[in-house]
Amino acid sequence: MTTPCHRTTIRRPRLARALPALSTTTLPSIATPLAGTCTLALTLALAAPVQADFLADSTASLEFKNYFITRDYLEGDRDNNKREEWAQGFLFRADSGFTEGPVGFGVDTISMLGVKLDSSPSRSGTGLLEIDDDGRAEDDYTKFGATAKIRAGESILRYGYLEPRLPSLRPNSSRLFTQSFLGTQITSTDIDGLELTAGQLNRTRQRDETEHEPMALNRKSGAYGRATSTRFQFVGGEYHLGKRARLGYHYAQLEDIYRQHYVGLSDGIDLGSGRLGADIRYFDASEQGAAEAGEVDNRAVSTRLRYRLDGHTFSGGYQSQFGDTPFTYLSGTNVYLFSQYQISNFTETGERVWHARYDYDFSDLGLPGLTFMVRYAMGDQASVNGFDGEAREWERDVDIEYIVQGGMLEGLSLRWRNASRRANFTRDVNENRILLGYTLKL
Repeated sequence: MTTPCHRTTIRRPRLARALPALSTTTLPSIATPLAGTCTLALTLALAAPVQADFLADSTASLEFKNYFITRDYLEGDRDNNKREEWAQGFLFRADSGFTEGPVGFGVDTISMLGVKLDSSPSRSGTGLLEIDDDGRAEDDYTKFGATAKIRAGESILRYGYLEPRLPSLRPNSSRLFTQSFLGTQITSTDIDGLELTAGQLNRTRQRDETEHEPMALNRKSGAYGRATSTRFQFVGGEYHLGKRARLGYHYAQLEDIYRQHYVGLSDGIDLGSGRLGADIRYFDASEQGAAEAGEVDNRAVSTRLRYRLDGHTFSGGYQSQFGDTPFTYLSGTNVYLFSQYQISNFTETGERVWHARYDYDFSDLGLPGLTFMVRYAMGDQASVNGFDGEAREWERDVDIEYIVQGGMLEGLSLRWRNASRRANFTRDVNENRILLGYTLKL
């Protein structure tokens, strides 16, 4: 199946693959012959008088990511108890403005190059690097994406490469590159205080893959059957009830597999010298159409209370899964629950979760750019496919980051993320991640 705005990767020298020239000679070649909408938008954007907004509002940047991950499994096969890799990533983004007139046209592009710095067959599989058929990490891999966009008023239609951020769909961005999708999305803020979105996705590309593939429901230890679909449809909106209150509803379905409703409410008030906030998120999922993955029966409630005082933020809450099956979400994505942690997301059938978190911003101590976070979650009363008895787990995460605030290295970031997870239904894990990043605006 030919996909919108997708071009087969061609092996070229690394620099050429990472930084394709953004010019009138290369832009038309982005679209495939069947991507009519994409071709039309690009042609109109280039043929129109390229004045004011199209060029003046264009932006370009080159992002560098140096990423090291080591994960130790404390139980099981000694020959298969470690994942450890080191990689360098380059991301070049070039986003145009819109042509003038009541209807404006534009195009965004992204090029990605991942380079192996250290790996081996016995330690591969961290999600940083593409893996070949014999289990070895590729020396390098490239990706490219293009998005045609059309604006009318405060509404924007995008077609091609997408990274939607929805309660029903949270692309995984925890490695070198973010999981992406091919499809169409429209967003609108024409109505004051109301943000609307709708669209359809046809293919996904995982964070460490170069090829697009149909979308699948995360199987959760085999609780759901193997099934894929090329239609993920969504619609929803967020309404600002006041200065801080926000109410949202979203609907999504993976055709012939599952449907899901979401309702969320958040609000906050000033309390003493700080600010108190509350959030509640509710999901309701069932099978859809031919139900090719089997029965889907899940409801989830996730809550959080948060209090911010100067540089301190204290938060915590309760979460629970209801029904006969686990939480539903696309394979490879994250979940829009407060239990989304570094290793686990605590979404097994019937699982009950308590979670707590503390954040500190060192700006109050005269160290702007330095932040600290520690969080803990404990889950129990879960039922896991293939495990006899009550499933229990806990995880503790620590995150420290420093971003240079000025000088020649302004914006350079260094981050350390540490996690420990223990469970009675799967292997115990310790994990460390070190990230060095810098974005150069061009």
